[in-house]
Amino acid sequence: MIPITSFAGKTVAVFGLGGSGLASCHALKAGGAAVIAGDDGVEKLAEAAQAGFVTADLRKVSWANFAALVLTPGAPLTHPAPHWTVLAAQRAGIEVIGDIELFCRERRRHAPDASFVAITGTNGKSTTTALIAHLMRVAGYDTQMGGNIGTAILSLEPPRKGRVHVIEMSSYQIDLAPSLDPSVGILLNISEDHIDRHGTLAHYAAVKQRLVASVQKEGTAIVGVDDGWSRNTADRIEQAGQRVVRVSVKSPLPDGLYVERETIWRASGGARSAIARIGGIGSLRGLHNAQNAACASACALALGVAPEMLQSALRSFPGLAHRMEQVGRRGKVLFVNDSKGTNADAAAHALSSFADIFWIAGGRAKLGGIASLTEYFPRVRKAYLIGEAAKEFSATLGASVPHQISETLEVAVEHAARDAEASGLPDPVVLLSPACASFDQYRNFEIRGAAFRDLVTALPGVEPVM
Repeated sequence: MIPITSFAGKTVAVFGLGGSGLASCHALKAGGAAVIAGDDGVEKLAEAAQAGFVTADLRKVSWANFAALVLTPGAPLTHPAPHWTVLAAQRAGIEVIGDIELFCRERRRHAPDASFVAITGTNGKSTTTALIAHLMRVAGYDTQMGGNIGTAILSLEPPRKGRVHVIEMSSYQIDLAPSLDPSVGILLNISEDHIDRHGTLAHYAAVKQRLVASVQKEGTAIVGVDDGWSRNTADRIEQAGQRVVRVSVKSPLPDGLYVERETIWRASGGARSAIARIGGIGSLRGLHNAQNAACASACALALGVAPEMLQSALRSFPGLAHRMEQVGRRGKVLFVNDSKGTNADAAAHALSSFADIFWIAGGRAKLGGIASLTEYFPRVRKAYLIGEAAKEFSATLGASVPHQISETLEVAVEHAARDAEASGLPDPVVLLSPACASFDQYRNFEIRGAAFRDLVTALPGVEPVM
């Protein structure tokens, strides 16, 4: 745990008592602050009370004595309308921040030289975060990993010189961290997502861009430049004096890192050198993972990892659960769990990685459905549609892709496994990449992915992928 001393002797309101909220309560209390905890859920309030915190209905208390509101990232700060606690804080004239901001303040107070890597992007941030942490650990660094990837940042060990914090950050978390100042900031990509929480793509992009724009003066901003929003960001912050490392998987760069023929190259001053070969690494299959690997390598190099260590470290990366996770193989059929592919853009990365796909898709549809995926339809031998989106996706696939409405994951796995095995294709893949949220049938994408994994491993003859 990281005790938060910046609010010692003050009273702080904490709203939202999930994992990060409860961790914030513990960290604030450990640092000498008084905490008043609130939540809309009775069970969460009871859990906080049992842990020894004062709880209250924050609608019924005076905000005059609060020094700050620590808000869960799940509550809207601006769109579609500010959460009622945000309005209460604004009326009282107090700041609204999140747990990332608490970490940043503590780091500046006690360990400003401690390495802090912050990663964001519409897609790929979890894999890149896990991969950076893996590279740093293999290189012998004391490494802490958390944030949006799972472990609340304040539940990690405190920042200190020689320790690296590798933190995945959503746009919601960035929004609540006004003094964010990583030593290495990574922006992978920007595409349309979370417009319901940001109002416009431009505002969403501006929030994401702030992560790399706020890198410490002596630090490094790493930017994937294969989309226009990110490319413009790299140009703008470099013109403002920030050190920028550009990364591309679509074309060679005169300066930066790029991927060509499954090799990561580093270019500078008209010369280039090979950093690592990623071809044949199952956990890094696909163009999207090439970008993840290149950005992670750029980060490791910026933190002082020797280039010659990268090849073996990349090869030993086990991959991330629910993101292109190789669950098992039966004969020639490979089963891949990409449950984290919760929008069409994410699913596109998975679909582009295989040639003969038996695709399980569906759930609660995002705006636009799968209409943007038509270029990948020739790769799909048959689709198995589940959840609320099944009829909508069926209409989009039409006659161009053989498909069935399976309704449930259980039926989809059974039928896809049968059809893939009977296909006679050299490398058939049963791919769960839903292009949808899970909330119609599962509480989150992790539970959906775990269900897929259990169904696959229960099939007769399935062997783990080594």
